[in-house]
Amino acid sequence: MAQVITVTSGKGGVGKTTSSAAFATGLAQRGKRTVVIDFDVGLRNLDLIMGVERRVVFDIINVITGEAKLNQALIKDKRVDGLYILPASQTRDKDALTHEGVGKIIEELAKEFDYILCDSPAGIERGALHALYHADQAIVVTNPEVSSVRDSDRILGVIQSRSKRAEEKREPVKQHLLLTRYDPVRVERGEMLKLDDVLEILAIPLLGVIPESESVLKASNSGNPVILDNESTAGQAYADAVARFLGEDKPHRFLDTEKKKGLFGRLFGGRAA
Repeated sequence: MAQVITVTSGKGGVGKTTSSAAFATGLAQRGKRTVVIDFDVGLRNLDLIMGVERRVVFDIINVITGEAKLNQALIKDKRVDGLYILPASQTRDKDALTHEGVGKIIEELAKEFDYILCDSPAGIERGALHALYHADQAIVVTNPEVSSVRDSDRILGVIQSRSKRAEEKREPVKQHLLLTRYDPVRVERGEMLKLDDVLEILAIPLLGVIPESESVLKASNSGNPVILDNESTAGQAYADAVARFLGEDKPHRFLDTEKKKGLFGRLFGGRAA
């Protein structure tokens, strides 16, 4: 039975869409038929990060309004078998997303896919609530900053109170924490929250810690999910997170300066890949 995973955050700019692209790609690499849906109607960034922006003909709103069939709007990834993208609209308003329309899309996709990833807009506006409603599991993306963690704490309450599972009094949405842009050097300087502090505040299981890495920006600009760059620390960290999600026991890496940099890097200020 298909699992609906919503990737969400309380604050914008934390790497949520980057994480959605990487996570969906990682699941497909593991042989799971996976579709990732962009719910950020009006902005639409997922197709850029996935490198399929030139292939967008129809989008989720076209499907909801009956202007296109679902299979016409789905874009098959050319790099990884079993990976598909359903883009958002750049020209429509978020009000074009309807409860019934989103539900029908999820229901239809569930017949064909193992995992349905919903790339939610930040916060609790209409698109975010639609993305959260059908979740079986939620990946909460946050940075080690007070404002980001505080907003994520608010999102946790929304997930548990506004989901279909809550409405039907079923088992709650399973929540995971993905901590992005983690820089051990800045943590040591007191410029970022420590991992333990974030875990204490949010009190949900840690899925992964993604280190600050120049490779994330390079990957986004080239339209390649960073998980495909298995030489980079960020790519490796996302691969570890996917493995943990699928039940594998993986130690958390890149949490301190010694692991992040070798001796040469520490002496000469080298940066992580």
